[in-house]
Amino acid sequence: MALGFRGDVADYYHRYRRGYPPEALDVVVDVFGLTPDDVAVDLGCGTGQVTVPLATRVRAVVGVDPEPDMLAHGRRAAAERGVANVSWVVGTDADVPALRAALGDGSVGAVTIGQALHWMRHDDLFREASSLVRPGGGVAVLTNGTPLWLQDADWSRALRAFLEEWLGAPAGGACGTDEESRSRYRRSLADAGFRVDVHGVDYTDTLDVESVVGGVLSALPADRLPADRPTFADRIRRALEPHAPFTEHVHVTVLTGTGPTA
Repeated sequence: MALGFRGDVADYYHRYRRGYPPEALDVVVDVFGLTPDDVAVDLGCGTGQVTVPLATRVRAVVGVDPEPDMLAHGRRAAAERGVANVSWVVGTDADVPALRAALGDGSVGAVTIGQALHWMRHDDLFREASSLVRPGGGVAVLTNGTPLWLQDADWSRALRAFLEEWLGAPAGGACGTDEESRSRYRRSLADAGFRVDVHGVDYTDTLDVESVVGGVLSALPADRLPADRPTFADRIRRALEPHAPFTEHVHVTVLTGTGPTA
């Protein structure tokens, strides 16, 4: 079932959602011992922020997302980078049994989910994935820092205040980056029979105002954004501009669940 990340929201997502640092993908490759013979599945792949760089490290990647507009951007991004070993599939985490039927049990080196697990039924997903991955393979859940409106900085607090005024409710959605969510995911992976480890990568980035605005516009389904996007974006700019520069201290987490080696 599509979530509404279509049209111009998919455009914003492609343009403004930051990719993952290479060190985060290094973790996935190292933990699961991925080689050029492996196949990976990237669930909730969006516009390919994990899919495309991961494809340069394995034989093939299947990128799965419920939104055709997201997949179209991912397909173009792969073509621009000369990456031809990705299959783009319309689907959700509920389609993992169908993937297993198509690919075969024990056929996948890694199942990756990049900051999309909060949209999924993770308990069911991890159980289904346990028979999809090969011995020593597993599931990697990547989160790329705290959402823009929840950071410990004046500009983020100003953004949060604006969004709460607009929403008429607290802007507390952490998109699975909070410790409570990560604890649930760890328990669920362990219950599904995986050995669980947590890895971190830290970096600092400075955004321009358009990147912050675009990040907000990419974070909500199209039907939750106002019809007058330009006016909404301009109001965000006015709330932010007194608080420049917009510096982020980003903590990337890679939660890995490794299956039995035999």
